[in-house]
Amino acid sequence: MRESFGGYLLNRPHSPQAVQVDIDDTTLRDGEQTAGVVFANEEKIRIARLLDEIGVYQIEAGIPTMGGAEKEAVAKIAALDLNCSILAWNRAVVSDIKESIECGVDAVAISMSTSDIHIEHKLRATREWVLESVKEAVDYAKSQGLYVSVNAEDASRADMEFLLSFARTARDAGADRIRFCDTLGILDPFNTFMKIKTLIDVTGMDVEMHTHNDFGMATANALAGVKAGARFVNTTVNGLGERAGNAALEEVIMALKHVEKIDLNFRPEKFRELSQYVARASNRPIPPWKPIVGASLFWYESGSRSAGVIDDPTTFEVFSPEDVGLRRRFVLGKYSGVASLRLKLSEHGITVSNEEAALLICRLRSKSMKLKRALFDAEVVEFYEELIGEVREEVAAMKATGAEAQAEACVAAAEIAERVAGHDVSASRDGKGADGDGVPVTAEEA
Repeated sequence: MRESFGGYLLNRPHSPQAVQVDIDDTTLRDGEQTAGVVFANEEKIRIARLLDEIGVYQIEAGIPTMGGAEKEAVAKIAALDLNCSILAWNRAVVSDIKESIECGVDAVAISMSTSDIHIEHKLRATREWVLESVKEAVDYAKSQGLYVSVNAEDASRADMEFLLSFARTARDAGADRIRFCDTLGILDPFNTFMKIKTLIDVTGMDVEMHTHNDFGMATANALAGVKAGARFVNTTVNGLGERAGNAALEEVIMALKHVEKIDLNFRPEKFRELSQYVARASNRPIPPWKPIVGASLFWYESGSRSAGVIDDPTTFEVFSPEDVGLRRRFVLGKYSGVASLRLKLSEHGITVSNEEAALLICRLRSKSMKLKRALFDAEVVEFYEELIGEVREEVAAMKATGAEAQAEACVAAAEIAERVAGHDVSASRDGKGADGDGVPVTAEEA
């Protein structure tokens, strides 16, 4: 497969404007299947509203055949009159579909294993039984006027010829799309591309990507599927999901927009609100370094990077923090420089000269190294107040003795340090003086 991939790409026309991609979010189903995660019904309703507000095409609301609170939640979400489609998950069993219909959903996912290992050891059945079950379930769902997605579970490990037969059976029974499930997250983008292209070329069906992150490639594999022609992507907020999780909603949308130039017209400024809510409801905090919504994504300490962003944010930012509901912050530590210190002090109404800033920053770096963390705003101000008298006397003495060169050398040395090493050091290890994601905050924010 990989041997033919490169040649195909070289000849493939690139026309992003012609590509249509829709997001089917499964936070409320596959996200909640994360070990230890349970959403209360009111939380599910709030999440559904937020997903609708940001612009998802479809919400996979749950599994009605579980009954009880689960079925009640799906019914309540279906009754919200949202702008998006509401889909319910089902086994390839007619009784499951009847439970979904009772909830008032407009779409169903009919899920069935396609790999031999699942068919033999999970289902204890045969390939023939699988095909017949899918045909019967799809026939019934379509007779009830439902939109039907047929989920090919463990498709990445399925025999390709059988997977194609599976898809043809679903298509001929009237299924609207096939969900390709990389259930164990074992594919790379190259194999994903070739499998999805083959599936589309042979069957002509709309394909939905359902990718897992076991090897850190869920988002990349979802995008590879889109490149191959997949029309739908199944996501979860924050990448929530079993084991290592699923393709993250926020990552897929922003990668499509900024990497693939496919704008789905979402409202990314609400991503942070949505992500924080799901994080609290699932008791799974957002890591500060999380792509797109992590609090430290626009947090700068390195002097060269800070200076670049201060001059022109696009030097180190593909999109602005406001685009995704975040804020830009400059913290001071081992790699900070004169420009960063002057900017930080100016936020507190304090003005210092270049020479004063150069002497202060040298001392501040030493303090940061002793603390093994960056300094919080309140500490920076306190540090300034303690040392500014001494520093001003030192600068004045230099100038009085005609040692302007020494003062200039201090500035030059500080500027050299600003250009050294682009990596950031971590925030406080104990989280004191930081916000909920461990990022230093100003005294006002604390």
